[in-house]
Amino acid sequence: MKQENNRPKPSARRKARQLALQALYQWQMNQASLMSIELQFKADNDMSKVDEGYFHLILHGVPRQLSHLDEAMSPVLDRSLEQLDPVELTALRIGCYELINHKDVPYRVVINEAIELVKRFGAQDSHRYINGILDKLAPRLRAEEVRSYRKR
Repeated sequence: MKQENNRPKPSARRKARQLALQALYQWQMNQASLMSIELQFKADNDMSKVDEGYFHLILHGVPRQLSHLDEAMSPVLDRSLEQLDPVELTALRIGCYELINHKDVPYRVVINEAIELVKRFGAQDSHRYINGILDKLAPRLRAEEVRSYRKR
């Protein structure tokens, strides 16, 4: 779904992130192939209002960069990755992936979208944890953007 300027609508990206979170959670839990999960999600969901390209990028990009993402996050975590709730971990990985790979998405949007994901799919107060971790991670991954935003 595209806007007139050929950029995806924010709602289409949000839906892509929601489906990617669910698909990555499924991948994490049962280790099915990403291609079969992607096909299943496309068959089982109305994709007309989803940025399918972004869904694909996240779904395949996070596992491809898993060790890099986990290394980037580890210094700002207060516990081991294994101790994180699987939904929180998946949302953090998506947020970290976007911070590293999608500079076209402002870091504040990345953080907000991750918060919205865990508000919808995570434990009651997990959004506070996600906010804190990504807020610490953003200056490490997007120092210049964060500095210029905070100068305002």
